[in-house]
Amino acid sequence: MSSVAVLTPESFAEHRSGLKDQEITGCVPEDEAYIPTYLEAFPPLPEKGAPGEKAGEPASAWGSKIRPIKASVITQVFHVPLEERRYKDNSQFGEGEEAKVCLDIMQRTGAHIELSLAKDQGLSIMVTGKLDSVMKARKEIVARLQTQASATVAIPKEHHRFVIGKNGEKLQELELKTATKIAIPRPDDPSANIRITGTKEGIEKARHEILLISAEQDKRAVERLSLEKAFHPFIAGAHNRLVQELSQETGARISIPPPSLPKDEIVITGEKEAVALALSRIRAIYDDKKRKTTTISVEVKKSQHKYIIGPKGNTLQEILEATGVSVEMPPLDSGSETIILRGEPDKLGPALTQVYAKAKSVMVVEVTAPAWLHRFIIGKKGQNIGRITQQLPRVHIEFTDGEERISLEGPTEEVEQAQAQIQEIIKDLLVRMDYTEVIIDQRFHRHLIGKNGANINRIKEQYKVSVRIPQDSERSGLVRIEGDPKGVQLARRELIEMVQRMENERTKDLIVEQKFHRTIIGQKGEKIKEVRDKFPEVIINFPDPSQKSDIVQLRGPKNEVEKCAKFLQKIIADLIENSFSLSVPIFKQFHKNIIGKGGANIKKIREETNTKIDLPTENSNSEMIVITGKKSNCEAARDRILAIQRELANIKETEVTIPAKLHNSLIGSKGCLVRSIMEDCGGVHIHFPSEGSGSDKVTIRGPVGEVEKAKKQLLQLAEEKVRKESTYKFLIGRGGANIRRVRDRTGARIIFPSPDDTEQELITIVGKEEAVRQAQKELESLVKNLDDVVEDSMVVDVRHHRHFVCRRGQVLRELAEEYGGVAVSFPRTGANSQRVTLKGAKDCVEAAKKRIQEIIEDLESQVSVEVAIPQRYHRAIMGPKGCRIQHITREHEVQIKFPERDDSASGQKHMYRMDEASPQENGEVSPEAEFVPRKCDIITISGRAEKCEQAKAALLALVPITEDVEVSYELHRYIIGQKGSGIRKMMEEYEVNIWVPQPEKQLDVIKVTGLVANVERAKQGLLERVKELQAEQEDRALRSFKVTMSVDPKFHPKIIGRKGAVISQIRKDHDVSIQFPDKGDEQQVCDLIVISGYERNVEEARQAIQQLVAELQEMVSQDVHLDPRTHARIIGARGKAIRKLMEEFKVDIRFPQPGSDEPDKVTVTGLPETVDNAIDHLLNLEEEYMLSVTETETLAAYMKPPSRYGGGGGAGGVDDSSGGPAKGFVVRDAPWNAAGNKAPDMSSAEDFPTFGTGVAPKQASAWGPKKF
Repeated sequence: MSSVAVLTPESFAEHRSGLKDQEITGCVPEDEAYIPTYLEAFPPLPEKGAPGEKAGEPASAWGSKIRPIKASVITQVFHVPLEERRYKDNSQFGEGEEAKVCLDIMQRTGAHIELSLAKDQGLSIMVTGKLDSVMKARKEIVARLQTQASATVAIPKEHHRFVIGKNGEKLQELELKTATKIAIPRPDDPSANIRITGTKEGIEKARHEILLISAEQDKRAVERLSLEKAFHPFIAGAHNRLVQELSQETGARISIPPPSLPKDEIVITGEKEAVALALSRIRAIYDDKKRKTTTISVEVKKSQHKYIIGPKGNTLQEILEATGVSVEMPPLDSGSETIILRGEPDKLGPALTQVYAKAKSVMVVEVTAPAWLHRFIIGKKGQNIGRITQQLPRVHIEFTDGEERISLEGPTEEVEQAQAQIQEIIKDLLVRMDYTEVIIDQRFHRHLIGKNGANINRIKEQYKVSVRIPQDSERSGLVRIEGDPKGVQLARRELIEMVQRMENERTKDLIVEQKFHRTIIGQKGEKIKEVRDKFPEVIINFPDPSQKSDIVQLRGPKNEVEKCAKFLQKIIADLIENSFSLSVPIFKQFHKNIIGKGGANIKKIREETNTKIDLPTENSNSEMIVITGKKSNCEAARDRILAIQRELANIKETEVTIPAKLHNSLIGSKGCLVRSIMEDCGGVHIHFPSEGSGSDKVTIRGPVGEVEKAKKQLLQLAEEKVRKESTYKFLIGRGGANIRRVRDRTGARIIFPSPDDTEQELITIVGKEEAVRQAQKELESLVKNLDDVVEDSMVVDVRHHRHFVCRRGQVLRELAEEYGGVAVSFPRTGANSQRVTLKGAKDCVEAAKKRIQEIIEDLESQVSVEVAIPQRYHRAIMGPKGCRIQHITREHEVQIKFPERDDSASGQKHMYRMDEASPQENGEVSPEAEFVPRKCDIITISGRAEKCEQAKAALLALVPITEDVEVSYELHRYIIGQKGSGIRKMMEEYEVNIWVPQPEKQLDVIKVTGLVANVERAKQGLLERVKELQAEQEDRALRSFKVTMSVDPKFHPKIIGRKGAVISQIRKDHDVSIQFPDKGDEQQVCDLIVISGYERNVEEARQAIQQLVAELQEMVSQDVHLDPRTHARIIGARGKAIRKLMEEFKVDIRFPQPGSDEPDKVTVTGLPETVDNAIDHLLNLEEEYMLSVTETETLAAYMKPPSRYGGGGGAGGVDDSSGGPAKGFVVRDAPWNAAGNKAPDMSSAEDFPTFGTGVAPKQASAWGPKKF
């Protein structure tokens, strides 16, 4: 059975690579267009092929590179002969191991596999899927379904790495393509044999490929030639021209180490013949120069060496080019001044002349000037020195900090002119300027500078001088003042006076226990603020709580510090006196008695003894009660607590059974009844069970005699509380509470008669005998209690009824709570009756009647007082949610009624406007506009006469006043704050209304309205805020100092740095703002950089940028041409390699962008020496990487399907990668070119039928008979 395969680029290349005994006879250049014949382009298909013929068939025209049709899904069919099948059991074909293996491979690779059995019992396998899946599946099929053989191939050990390839990629590709396993010995293994495992066919293919790779490496050669470094310039030639010509002539690559690299080895790589030719030429040059040349040594000042070397060493190259003499310079870091000239004797003279000429072409002069004058010589923003450099651009002027010299470098004539101009400036400055130095203790420096430089900047501006205060790190006390002679003396005098004042300052440390710090400071610092207000010149510093220090530091004028210290010591003494503490042991069971109900006892002791008493928690086992305060007070509190314990030590406890339903009435409103019994009986404690517990047990505890007395009173009170009702509803109780309680307690069921029952007085009890008896007993008790309820009445004038029933009967509820639940009923509204009914216990009814009579007397004695307060103040008087008015009514027991709001009063508001003559000042009526009250201004107060007067005074005290505060108009917007947040916060904090005039009025007044105390607080707060804003304005003014400096735009990216790193660091270090010109703004000067901030910081930032620019100016940029194929390897993964290289050589390396006109141009920027070293290193890397690239390309060339004529250009020599316009497919001697024939019509379905469609031939064609 013949093998069938779909033709793909990979399978076609694989097919060709497996051919053996093939001879490539022709060789046509790839760029020459070769037109094949028709038979070459379209060879006839073989009639029959045996399975084993593939490797031995002769090369045909099908070997030409035919552009395949790319498909996402491909199909490959291959044959496994019977003798190579691993599983030969044919009885269960499709169900045996072969099927299981194929199923597993399909799941692992995603490819589709079909098996079929040929007549010769060989296995045909068809694999369909994506190319990668098919190749992986095929490899696994061969390994698992076909018997494996192995073979070895021996190649030199040094060629193994080329078989493996980069990261093993070459080896993986080879294994996948040949469906074999290739084992290469490890580097430490001396064996050179490579083992190949797989099918016979795969082994042959792999062996062929490995031998091809080894043969290619045999053709390459590398030679290393060690020659004296002094002769390298003669071999390289001027500007490396000679070595470049030599490389072009011989075809070999020649690498000469750079002068800075102490290596004398020259590396030559390439084809063996080219390397040998280049080697002989280099040796000839070396032998010739060594024989003809001689040397002379000359001494030249070290400072002039750089002029001989020139930029990037160009001057040395120029001398070599002009005279043929090599100039050897000592290293820049050595102290040697000897220069060696090497060349032919007759050319050494002209070369020496050029060396001296270059050395003397530049003159260096130093001008002496005091260091303090340097910045004046430079001038503001470099104006003075800028004029000189503009006139004489080739002169370089350098100032050295701390040294009294100025260096000038440049052409002799220009340097002399610049020297004369600078000396003239120095002479003029020495006449006009003066300086003085003052020794000031370093501890005073920061006070001289002031907050944000306020003090020192004021002195500078006032006296037009410059004051230099050394940094803290310098540890120097020398302060230098420079400027106008008169201003220098005045500034010196003021600085000395400031120091004398500060020397009078004293620092005192007070030892204060840290536990008192928070008490001295007070809540939100209120107490310490009072101390600071009393001693404003003294600074009080408390240690941080985390430091656990007891030292409080005072600093200020000596006398004030002493006074403040005495005041604080007095406060501390009081705190210590009040912090006396003693512990009292009290039995745990008596603690609750000492606390008292609701804390009454302990609270009373605390208040009367003015002490702090702390009891242990309920869960604690401690019995110690801690008392804190003055010693005498603590002892008094201790005695009282011990007295309580002594009383409790002789106590008696007894229980009294009282029905639970009576407990609330016995306790009374807010515990008044039971409290009266406890107070009357010497402080006994009466405990009722918790509500809902159902217990009738009431516990009485106290002294023996007092307990019996309390028990008797409690039982008497219980008897009085029992009430008897005449109807069932009193038995049932409100909501059935009474009867439900009986049911719950006894478990019996109680049935009351219905209205239809004849026996209306019969109550039925159902349940167990004992429960029934108990329920009967309780019901009889309830009936008996109804007999003690009395009902009484009294006369109350109708006009007073509303007082009792208003506010949802609040007064009646209070009466019921206070007098044992007595029920008070008033007649309905409109009944015109004065009779009021009271029902309850007799004593409670009498007490309630008495209290009602007192209320009526109060109502009849009430008066109404009217208070005239303008309506616009009513809201302020009421306060938030009426809190202020509610407080007055409770405190003075009066009623206050506000009038209805009169909206028509808005028309009269003009008389109170704040921007006119104020009719009302501080709540008083002005004589010009007397206040005329209206109905809407009258507030009515009702109550007793004396209470009404007190309430009236309290209301008038709530009338707000208005005061003016002088605040500059410019500060108004800062006081208002963003969206009014600032002014709103102040109004909330001080509870006032603050009025700020409209911006267009530009008034310097802010009006504050509110209560007198609040207005005063608000004024102080407003003035403090003004001080803060003024300080901020001064600080902004100091921070607004700006300096503009001109920097060439080409340096801007370097100053900014990668992602702004460099400029961000400068901004952070010097606390300045640095602005660069916008790229898109054509009107803006493109070279100006603006620095703003404090003057001192700006100056430091400017110097930092100038220093950076100076370093950048020394840098050079040089282009080097590197093969683009090596760029990726030089850059490395994510730029790691190139970053390391840039850090090592201190240079910047830029590679071309994709699509660049010069793809091989690489730019290196840095100092000349480092640039040269980096370029040499790059060239060495290129040479190393090109070896690998060349090897890869050579192997790739062998992997291409060979053409019969060697062109490799495909049919007709047309290359897809040429980028030129498609010329179509052209062949010679085609059938349609024969006489009498015409080219077939490609659009014709007859000439080019669709597959599977039968079309009857109409006539014979040059294509021959059609087959379907």
